[in-house]
Amino acid sequence: MRKSLGERADVAVVGGGVAGLAAARELARRGLSVVVVEENRTGAASRAAAGMLAPQAEADGADELFELLCASREMYTDFVAALGEESGVRVEIDKAGTLYLALDERDEEEAERRFAWQSRAGLAVERLTADEARRVEPNVTPGVRVALRFPRDWQVESRRLVVALDAAAERLGVRIVRAVEALGVRVVGERAAGVVTSEGELEAGAVLFAAGTWTSRLRKFVGGDVENLNDDPQVEPVRGQILCYRQPEGQPPLFRHVVYGPRGYVVPRRGGRLLAGSTTEPGLYDCRVTEEGARSIAARAAELAPAVAALEVEDSWAGLRPRAADGLPVLGESADVPGLFYATGFYRNGILLAPAAGEIVADLLTNGATRLGTDALKAFSPERFHTAAAPPHLLAPQGR
Repeated sequence: MRKSLGERADVAVVGGGVAGLAAARELARRGLSVVVVEENRTGAASRAAAGMLAPQAEADGADELFELLCASREMYTDFVAALGEESGVRVEIDKAGTLYLALDERDEEEAERRFAWQSRAGLAVERLTADEARRVEPNVTPGVRVALRFPRDWQVESRRLVVALDAAAERLGVRIVRAVEALGVRVVGERAAGVVTSEGELEAGAVLFAAGTWTSRLRKFVGGDVENLNDDPQVEPVRGQILCYRQPEGQPPLFRHVVYGPRGYVVPRRGGRLLAGSTTEPGLYDCRVTEEGARSIAARAAELAPAVAALEVEDSWAGLRPRAADGLPVLGESADVPGLFYATGFYRNGILLAPAAGEIVADLLTNGATRLGTDALKAFSPERFHTAAAPPHLLAPQGR
């Protein structure tokens, strides 16, 4: 006899990071019963992120992803205000903007390209001379050649955001099952019908995979006639290490803006903290901070602002960013198994995508369409991974 984990839910969410919680909260706001299964793995990207909401500073051009990231950024003010009311947690969002520094000839050429296309597109961007950049931020390197200021590229305290999402979801009635391993999806009549966990089964009308880096390590199916998926997205971990510096008490903040360069960034936080990052190390399920990684980050931070080198490193950590094979988010319903949805593969944009991803998942689950544009979401559909081979997913039961 199979053990039951509890009452049936409208939606079971696998993963309690920012993607899973944002979706669970929005679904609950629309009156659905939701259960989140969270294993509490170390290295979750949403808890380790620097919290930059900076699509313009990182964009080489306009495409579907850029449009989605900008749409999500524009939702952030209302998103954090509502979260604060629902959770009682004040989410810190800093709108000072981002300063992008060009330090050599190649950087300057890239900055000019970004300024040109973003100006033509009517986006908020300012070109600063070296002197103007140092007037805006006196502590940046004297070697700056030119800078771009992005007044709408903001930052948010990512850890407080996750705490607020967790609290808001629970207050809205979401049941969060913690320290429980999801073993796979149960399929009945070729539809997703629940989740099998280490503590028993959870029946649900739909299942959302929002397990980030661990998406590809989960068994997708347990029992039933479905053996595997043609459109199963492969998601790999990409380790990113971060250093946290502490300014001496009473010292004025070194920076007001996020200071960003082609090789690193520095993010000022309240209380005299300064985050510096980051590394990009694919294929590692390893959350340790390494000496090599720390040295690299410190050198890049000092390149942007020599004064950082004199600060004490108070803390360091690493997170595992979930990256799909093509680097794009995976958002939408499986083409092979109705009722199985994905919100994963957000890579470097998990925090930024929280409001849009939550709305998109809730829209697709309740209406089958979204105001953000169903056609635009095709670029992120799991169907893009569908193999050309004949569908192998409808097989005879394998006795497991």
